[in-house]
Amino acid sequence: MSHSVLLLVGDDYEDLELHYPRLRLREAGHWPVVAGLAAGATYRGKHGYPCVSDRALQDIDAAAFAGIVLPGGWMPDKLRRDGRVLDLVRAIDARGGLVASICHGGWIAISAGVVRGRNYTGSLGIKDDLVNAGAAFTDEAVVVDGAHVSSRKPEDLPQFAAAMLRVLGARA
Repeated sequence: MSHSVLLLVGDDYEDLELHYPRLRLREAGHWPVVAGLAAGATYRGKHGYPCVSDRALQDIDAAAFAGIVLPGGWMPDKLRRDGRVLDLVRAIDARGGLVASICHGGWIAISAGVVRGRNYTGSLGIKDDLVNAGAAFTDEAVVVDGAHVSSRKPEDLPQFAAAMLRVLGARA
C-alpha cells in the first residue's frame, strides 16, 4: 500500500538527508511531499543543492500523511521554533505515524515533545539534547522504536531509508 509522507525543507538543510529519503520513498511507490515555509519556494541545502517545496507548512493537513521525515543540517534549529511544525509532528506521532529523524533533525522531535521514553540516535552534537529530553541515546546507524526511526549522519542513509520503508510497510 502506498502512503503520502511529508518531508520538511528549509534553508541549510543537509542535502543528502532530504533527497535520499525522498527518492527512496518515491522508488518504493510512496508519495513524498516536501513542505517549507512557502509553497514553490527554492531552498538551498548546506552544500548548495536546491529543493523546491511542493507545499507551504500552513497548508498541510497532518491527517493526510502516514509519516514525516525530519532531515538534518542547520534547518531544524529554525523549524523547531515554528508551532506549525511542532503541531504536525505531534499529530502524526499521536496517530502512530512514522516520525523519522536523521542527524540534527532530532531537534524538531525534541521540541515537539515526542522523544521522552523512546530509544533514539542522532548526531553526536544533539546527544545531550536527546538525553535531556528523556530519550535513551544509542550510538548506532539506525534506531527503531515503534514508528520512530532515527539515524546519525548521511553515511547511515541506507539503513535509515530501509527502516522507514519497513515501518511504512507495517502500517499498510
